[in-house]
Amino acid sequence: MDPLQERRHLLTRRALLGRTATRLGSAALASLLAPRLFAADGAAGSGGSLDAGAPTPDLGLLHGAPHFAPTAKRVIWLFMSGAPSQLDLFDWKPGLADRFDQELPDSIRQGQRFTTMTSGQARFPVAPTRYAFAQHGASGTWMSELLPNLARVADRLCVVKSLHTEAINHDPGITFLHTGSELPGRPSMGAWLSYGLGSPNANLPNYVVLHSSWSGKRDAQALFSRLWGAGFLPSRHQGVALRAQGDPVLYLSNPPGIDAAARRRMLDDVAALNEQQRAATGDPEVDARIAQYEMAFRMQTSVPELTDLADEPESVRALYGPDVARPGTFAANCLLARRLAERGVRFVEVFLRDWDHHGDLTRDLPLMCGDMDRAAAGLIEDLEQRGLLDETLVVWGGEFGRTVYCQGALSREQYGRDHHPRCFTVWMAGGGVRGGLTHGETDDFSYNIVRDPVHVHDLNATILHCLGLDHTKLTWFHQGRDFRLTDVHGEVVRALLS
Repeated sequence: MDPLQERRHLLTRRALLGRTATRLGSAALASLLAPRLFAADGAAGSGGSLDAGAPTPDLGLLHGAPHFAPTAKRVIWLFMSGAPSQLDLFDWKPGLADRFDQELPDSIRQGQRFTTMTSGQARFPVAPTRYAFAQHGASGTWMSELLPNLARVADRLCVVKSLHTEAINHDPGITFLHTGSELPGRPSMGAWLSYGLGSPNANLPNYVVLHSSWSGKRDAQALFSRLWGAGFLPSRHQGVALRAQGDPVLYLSNPPGIDAAARRRMLDDVAALNEQQRAATGDPEVDARIAQYEMAFRMQTSVPELTDLADEPESVRALYGPDVARPGTFAANCLLARRLAERGVRFVEVFLRDWDHHGDLTRDLPLMCGDMDRAAAGLIEDLEQRGLLDETLVVWGGEFGRTVYCQGALSREQYGRDHHPRCFTVWMAGGGVRGGLTHGETDDFSYNIVRDPVHVHDLNATILHCLGLDHTKLTWFHQGRDFRLTDVHGEVVRALLS
């Protein structure tokens, strides 16, 4: 943020208010008397309704957004941190069976770089998948035997096999996918959506992050809070991470001896002090601080109700599998993501770590698919049963793919795969994308893209498009120029849209 620029904006708004006080005052009064009339679509839905006197949602719309009619109102991003192997899950290459332990041809590698983890290997032997593949649904989508539940909803999935990225290591790759830059410090996608579209719910954060436990090895890649940060956007747009143990949000509960009335009086006094500071300095962060205090106060009621899954019928819980009964599992978090979506939360990200299978892939990959497969399919089915899938964009994927050549020792029963940014697979469902579509094609080694490449910026531009946002117009002036999520290229992949 640039405080001087914000100060100028505030002064400009004050001048506007001075010239048009009567008209804007009438509109403000109307919004207080009938907040439903001013709520964004979906605010009156399940769990997101506004009672008389309730705080008015933050509608955003600061720059004409949405720029056109959206096909999705919200996003649930299922992020598989560590990079799942496309070769063992979605990108079937039957010809590799005859190339077992053969050297990766130079004509395929084309001088592309290796990571430091395999650059010292004497050989780069081809490792075919040991898992059977089959076609599923009317669309004939190819999937591994490790995904029996996602196979059941194959006709809802839009599978992109030709995604590629610029990063070859985890932290820059995850940062690039989330923020559009390999360097830390930029706003994440959820923050951009919060900034551009505002929130239809006054009682929950507009951007929520859920971290899942996992069944594989313990040494998974670290995830840093900057991945759901606001960067140079106002801090109120950053994601809020909910915890599975104790208070869902640290310090959300009142300490012993403090009741709701006392907390309300304290917040009023703090707000008065902040108002004095804002009047003296014009610092826009003071507004964000006031808003965050008030949101925390409202969350003391809304969050415990949200995270109590006891009211979910057994038929719904069964969709997600038995792990749904254990807080913090991917299954429980997928159900929680659905509850957040129906309450108007704009962006929910569910992290599942430990897809980084440099070795022992055949031991760890089935464990991770066991954590993920039923819950992800159950989420799609649950959203569809509730009439929410058409307006909710579900995105699944990691930061890059895995290599066709083996890292370490190779046998038919065991192998590992290194990082591979040249091609990997993601899928989407609902929210205006074409179900039953497989887009893009890789070569016979799943090493290079041969048809319909999709860059990370293209994927993010397409997601923003589904929410009614032109990625070239969703900008913020910072350090002398306009920045955007797809900085500075990217095209909407219209072939993915329904």
